[in-house]
Amino acid sequence: MASKFPVVAVVGRPNVGKSTFFNRVVGKRIAIVDDQPGVTRDRNFFKTDWAGRDFFLVDTGGVIEGSDDLLDKAIRKQAVAALREADLILFLVDGQTGLHPLDQRLAETLRKERRSILLVVNKMDNYPEDTSHLDFWRLGLGEPMPVSSISGKGSGDLLDRVVSELPAVPQITSSKKNLRIAVIGKPNVGKSSFINRLFGEDRVLVDKKAGTTRDPIDTIFRYKGEDLVFVDTAGLRRQSRVKESLEYYSALRTERVVREVGVCLVLMDATEPVHIQDIKIAEKAWEAGAGVVVVVNKWDLVDKDHNTSLKFETELRNKAPFLKWAPIIFTSALSGQRIRKCLEIVLEVEEARLRRIQTSEVNDVITAIVRHQPPPHCRGRAVNLKYATQISVAPPTFLIFSNLPKAIPDHYIRYIQNSFRDHWGFTGSPIRIRFKSGDGE
Repeated sequence: MASKFPVVAVVGRPNVGKSTFFNRVVGKRIAIVDDQPGVTRDRNFFKTDWAGRDFFLVDTGGVIEGSDDLLDKAIRKQAVAALREADLILFLVDGQTGLHPLDQRLAETLRKERRSILLVVNKMDNYPEDTSHLDFWRLGLGEPMPVSSISGKGSGDLLDRVVSELPAVPQITSSKKNLRIAVIGKPNVGKSSFINRLFGEDRVLVDKKAGTTRDPIDTIFRYKGEDLVFVDTAGLRRQSRVKESLEYYSALRTERVVREVGVCLVLMDATEPVHIQDIKIAEKAWEAGAGVVVVVNKWDLVDKDHNTSLKFETELRNKAPFLKWAPIIFTSALSGQRIRKCLEIVLEVEEARLRRIQTSEVNDVITAIVRHQPPPHCRGRAVNLKYATQISVAPPTFLIFSNLPKAIPDHYIRYIQNSFRDHWGFTGSPIRIRFKSGDGE
């Protein structure tokens, strides 16, 4: 089961501390912090959580000061880009320097939008003795909330308010009758052409220029009595290469999509070597719990012999061992070669994601695993696996009770995962194993 992740965007003029605030909330140094205005030109986003609620936090670049004409245009472009995607806007201002004309002009833009906005006054290091945040009532955006991104003062109260303002979003349950399939990959690997060939008509804009697709487009395909919803997403690039706001938010949409779908078709270009970015894109889907099918497109353009496909598979799985369990299919969107076969594989992968194993069978396999290779001892103590059960599907997730759950090494966990796959397959689906102290009784 998955859910749609709300988006919280942090906007404001340069040097009010947006990146410092961003790093404080996510608990990591993700955004570059510098005293020089305008350091954040590429946008940053990161999935974080507070009080059990997950959301994307977006750190937008500050408006770069310039001529009046360029400034007006930049303010509006920044605000509109953030508003287009965000469920909640955090308008950050500087409590040390006080109210600035740029704050007022950006506030005018924000007031015109019917969107939840929280006014956050940063750099209030001496609050509550310092009450200068009250001056920002004049912006007409409601109660100013004082915080100090450096010390963390006030951030807890702010985040409590943030999660209370986020929209209630229903859970999305994976269902074969309404299976959502994301078509993902680097720019210009042929995602739109693939969907157009599958549907037999030009449903999605196709262009040879990389990055043509900006928005995810849902297209329903009826196959064997079931509705398969295909999502054509913008090409994923390394975040350092995401320069403009449109392309940035396209990448953010794709990040959301892979967490909401059942299966991802990861398109790769057969005419190019396997790139690290190909692997990172597949890894995003795998870690999100989606089923993964690798689709090697443009196969018609490759000079082949009887070993060509095997060499490609070997190279790919050597670079990405987790893809050992993912089906690989070689296609051509231009000629239509094996395009429809992808549908059969998608249904097989989704069936694997939804498979549930009886508890008695799980424990029989665990017993056999331990008999063949017991867990290594920890500081002279035997590590016992006492009981196991499958606790969820999509992806299949197992809970194993142990006397020393934290002492089980990674290589033994991989041994358990591989043994589970030997028994039950789970083709194309990640499986998750969790450990808990106790005997499960």
